[in-house]
Amino acid sequence: MNEIEYQECVESTIEAIEDAVDESGQDIDCELNGGVLTLTCANSSVIIFSRQIATKELWMAAKSGGYHFFYDEKVGQWCCSRSGESLSALLAKVTTEQAGAAVMLPS
Repeated sequence: MNEIEYQECVESTIEAIEDAVDESGQDIDCELNGGVLTLTCANSSVIIFSRQIATKELWMAAKSGGYHFFYDEKVGQWCCSRSGESLSALLAKVTTEQAGAAVMLPS
């Protein structure tokens, strides 16, 4: 994946996360500032997504820890570099932990 493809992919993913939060009906505020997406839950805990252009990764910081995702073109999704779990699965997990209900990305 070249840098332009990475930028398009990560931008699309950030938009999908925002849309999924909006559609979830959960009390989670989204703020996109300087390429960083911050989700603030009703209990004031946050989940932060940041682009890592040099490594072509997407990072997520949550109460449970930090996660680094690479885009696996073979399966067409972001995968955690440590566990291999998908971004979708880990987003559902951390939003359940922090907001009380899962935010699901479309398949």
